[in-house]
Amino acid sequence: MISVRLRRLAHASIAAALVAGALCSTAADAATLNVNVSARGNQRSTWQDAFDKFKKANPDVDLKVTYITEEAYKVQMGGWLATDPPDIVSWHDGERMAYYAQRGLLEDLSSDWNKNGWSQQYASVKEASTYKGKQYAAPLGYDAYGFFYRKDLFEKAGIKGEPKTWDEFLDASKKLKASGVAPIAVAARDSWTLAAWFDYLDLRVNGNAFHQQLMVGEIPYTDPRVKKVYAAWKTLIDDHYFIDNALSYDLDSIAPFLVNGKASMMLMGTFFSASIPASIRPQTGFFRFPVVDANVPMAEDGPVNVLLIPAKAKNKADARKLLAFMEQPQINADLAKGWGQLPSNSQSAEPEDEISKVGFQTLANTKGGIAQFYDRDMQKEMADEGMKAMQQFYSDPSQLDAVLVRLEATRKRIYKK
Repeated sequence: MISVRLRRLAHASIAAALVAGALCSTAADAATLNVNVSARGNQRSTWQDAFDKFKKANPDVDLKVTYITEEAYKVQMGGWLATDPPDIVSWHDGERMAYYAQRGLLEDLSSDWNKNGWSQQYASVKEASTYKGKQYAAPLGYDAYGFFYRKDLFEKAGIKGEPKTWDEFLDASKKLKASGVAPIAVAARDSWTLAAWFDYLDLRVNGNAFHQQLMVGEIPYTDPRVKKVYAAWKTLIDDHYFIDNALSYDLDSIAPFLVNGKASMMLMGTFFSASIPASIRPQTGFFRFPVVDANVPMAEDGPVNVLLIPAKAKNKADARKLLAFMEQPQINADLAKGWGQLPSNSQSAEPEDEISKVGFQTLANTKGGIAQFYDRDMQKEMADEGMKAMQQFYSDPSQLDAVLVRLEATRKRIYKK
């Protein structure tokens, strides 16, 4: 009797093991993907639409997607890559991608670039996707940065036309304030929104060559040219051209200022257009950051979003299938449209949205160079300290000299220069 029971238990254990093994095999075979999303616009639904199309075209691939909020994603990214990563992650190009490639945490995608024709289709963003001669990223959409503004509030304040120069911009801000409207909205609680201001003032005052030297730690923060950037910024703060209590607002809470007409302008990437409700779209325009010094060639921020395959990914075959699908011209265009971005694939159709068109033409006709963005062009620790310093400066501009001295000490420690 005992032997019969033992045999039954053994058979049950074997059956359970077989079922568990089958389940583990299925889980291992699934291609896993982590995607960063925000509450703005329809980011998640745009991603999901592309994934649904991929599933329809590849019914044999089990795709498991995890959506994670932006700030949590940034904190967790490094831990995933170093330990037990998903098969694909969404991320950013430039230094943000190179940071992990340098540490051997990303799969080399150079063969995919050659095999799939990406070198031709994504020529404009290939450099930003490259580290030491190898490509590690599959580009998606990218953004042009400029000023969203309310045309009706400009007209009410007596502003004729979009500001083309810094003097015209200051004059427009003065008129808007006099009309009872905050000239500029900024979500300073999200420090990277302040970084956009630093980027553009530096690009307009000192040019892209200087900017890139600063980004890689070759220029002291106590250099008079850096202080000149902050001095131009300080003028706007001292004249109270920004919304009150800007450090209390993040990007998800700033849109109502434009929607309700409490503020007229905001420096932001074209992706923000997806957050603009239909009710005010006809009254919303977009213009290029004005000229500060006519002798400095106009450069722009054009940060690229990408997909990466971690070096420790378990299902690289299906991961590569997904990347090849997402890089197709039509899919690239659909993603860009849904996000309010610009397609980075040269074979994609030009965007139809008016704001995206302006951004597309701005980047297409830029002669002074295209930067990736402050925290994507710079080593992470330095970028974090730099953006923290921007919030300190914004809170109390009189402390500028002390802020720059602290930044310079940080630069010397990180870059040992």
